[in-house]
Amino acid sequence: MKLLTPHMYAESIFDINLEKLKEKNIKGLIIDIDNTLVAWDIKYANEKTTKWLQSLQKEGFKVCLVSNNTENRVVTFNEALKLPAIHRANKPRRKAFKKALKILETDIDTTAIIGDQIFTDILGGNRMGLFTVLVVPIVSKEFWWTNFVRKIERHVLRVVLKDHIKEGDK
Repeated sequence: MKLLTPHMYAESIFDINLEKLKEKNIKGLIIDIDNTLVAWDIKYANEKTTKWLQSLQKEGFKVCLVSNNTENRVVTFNEALKLPAIHRANKPRRKAFKKALKILETDIDTTAIIGDQIFTDILGGNRMGLFTVLVVPIVSKEFWWTNFVRKIERHVLRVVLKDHIKEGDK
């Protein structure tokens, strides 16, 4: 269960405690796109999300988008943002995470992954040894496969959070 447990949990990207990331010496952020930054069926980042991404850079964070989605999806989403981005990442496999670390010029100890899925973003990040941040998915309507995986994730999350609360009480 440890590999499925995020280090930080937030309602949305806007609720992530950036000061806590700085305290952890995080300098690079690998960020998922679909249902983390925008709903999976939205082509571009809205103004609020764009400003948040820009504020990360002003705060001194390096950012790389990493998505399991297609090149067309990622390129279209990233047109205005012009951030480093990786498509068809095959998360939770390590290859895209390693590539992102090279792009960011950071290492495992100074990089975090922000995403909405336990079995891709959190599992992949924890397998790499990254600091992991789980956010609540933006929308619940998704592809049938993702809906199926979400049911399993909800069960895992209940167990993980219950164990996390018990550990905090010690």
